[in-house]
Amino acid sequence: MDRIRIYNGMPATELGTEGWHKPWSGGNGGECVEAMRLGDGRIALRQSTDPDGPALIYTHREMVSFIEGAKAGHADFLLAAAPGRRTERRTA
Repeated sequence: MDRIRIYNGMPATELGTEGWHKPWSGGNGGECVEAMRLGDGRIALRQSTDPDGPALIYTHREMVSFIEGAKAGHADFLLAAAPGRRTERRTA
Protein backbone atom coordinates (compact mmCIF):
# COMPACT_ATOMS: atom_id res chain seq x y z
CA MET A 1 0.00 0.00 0.00
CA ASP A 2 1.36 3.44 -0.89
CA ARG A 3 2.06 5.84 1.94
CA ILE A 4 -1.25 7.44 2.78
CA ARG A 5 -2.46 9.33 5.80
CA ILE A 6 -4.55 6.86 7.79
CA TYR A 7 -7.18 8.41 10.02
CA ASN A 8 -10.41 7.45 11.77
CA GLY A 9 -13.41 7.81 9.47
CA MET A 10 -11.42 7.78 6.24
CA PRO A 11 -13.02 6.09 3.23
CA ALA A 12 -12.29 2.38 3.59
CA THR A 13 -11.56 2.18 -0.14
CA GLU A 14 -8.43 4.27 0.44
CA LEU A 15 -7.03 1.33 2.42
CA GLY A 16 -7.38 -0.93 -0.62
CA THR A 17 -9.41 -4.02 -1.33
CA GLU A 18 -6.84 -6.65 -0.25
CA GLY A 19 -6.44 -7.71 3.36
CA TRP A 20 -9.99 -7.31 4.66
CA HIS A 21 -11.20 -10.30 6.68
CA LYS A 22 -14.50 -11.33 8.22
CA PRO A 23 -13.34 -12.49 11.67
CA TRP A 24 -16.61 -14.35 12.13
CA SER A 25 -19.67 -15.02 10.08
CA GLY A 26 -23.07 -16.38 10.75
CA GLY A 27 -26.57 -16.55 9.42
CA ASN A 28 -26.84 -12.79 9.03
CA GLY A 29 -26.97 -12.71 5.24
CA GLY A 30 -23.39 -11.48 4.91
CA GLU A 31 -23.94 -8.34 6.96
CA CYS A 32 -20.92 -8.21 9.23
CA VAL A 33 -17.87 -6.27 10.26
CA GLU A 34 -14.67 -6.71 8.27
CA ALA A 35 -11.25 -6.12 9.79
CA MET A 36 -7.83 -5.29 8.38
CA ARG A 37 -4.53 -5.21 10.24
CA LEU A 38 -2.58 -2.16 9.13
CA GLY A 39 1.19 -2.07 8.67
CA ASP A 40 1.70 -0.05 11.85
CA GLY A 41 -0.26 -2.54 13.99
CA ARG A 42 -3.53 -0.63 14.13
CA ILE A 43 -6.77 -2.30 13.08
CA ALA A 44 -9.32 -0.94 10.62
CA LEU A 45 -12.98 -1.98 10.76
CA ARG A 46 -15.65 -1.44 8.11
CA GLN A 47 -19.21 -2.59 7.44
CA SER A 48 -19.25 -5.37 4.85
CA THR A 49 -22.45 -4.03 3.27
CA ASP A 50 -20.82 -0.60 2.80
CA PRO A 51 -17.20 -1.28 1.77
CA ASP A 52 -16.93 2.26 0.38
CA GLY A 53 -18.01 3.74 3.71
CA PRO A 54 -15.85 4.92 6.58
CA ALA A 55 -13.12 2.86 8.19
CA LEU A 56 -12.87 3.02 11.95
CA ILE A 57 -9.23 2.86 13.07
CA TYR A 58 -8.28 1.38 16.45
CA THR A 59 -4.98 0.73 18.17
CA HIS A 60 -4.07 -2.83 19.00
CA ARG A 61 -4.55 -2.07 22.71
CA GLU A 62 -8.04 -0.64 22.07
CA MET A 63 -9.07 -3.81 20.24
CA VAL A 64 -7.60 -6.05 22.95
CA SER A 65 -9.51 -4.10 25.60
CA PHE A 66 -12.77 -4.28 23.63
CA ILE A 67 -12.50 -8.00 22.88
CA GLU A 68 -11.52 -8.89 26.45
CA GLY A 69 -14.38 -6.76 27.78
CA ALA A 70 -16.84 -8.36 25.36
CA LYS A 71 -15.71 -11.84 26.38
CA ALA A 72 -16.24 -10.85 30.03
CA GLY A 73 -19.82 -9.76 29.24
CA HIS A 74 -19.27 -6.00 29.42
CA ALA A 75 -20.77 -5.48 25.94
CA ASP A 76 -23.85 -7.66 26.42
CA PHE A 77 -26.02 -4.53 26.54
CA LEU A 78 -25.32 -4.12 22.81
CA LEU A 79 -27.29 -7.30 22.14
CA ALA A 80 -30.48 -6.07 23.78
CA ALA A 81 -33.35 -5.71 21.33
CA ALA A 82 -34.48 -2.24 20.37
CA PRO A 83 -37.97 -1.39 21.61
CA GLY A 84 -40.51 -3.25 19.49
CA ARG A 85 -37.95 -5.65 18.00
CA ARG A 86 -37.20 -9.24 18.83
CA THR A 87 -33.66 -10.37 19.56
CA GLU A 88 -32.30 -13.24 17.49
CA ARG A 89 -30.87 -15.94 19.67
CA ARG A 90 -27.88 -17.87 18.39
CA THR A 91 -27.27 -21.40 19.47
CA ALA A 92 -23.87 -23.03 19.62
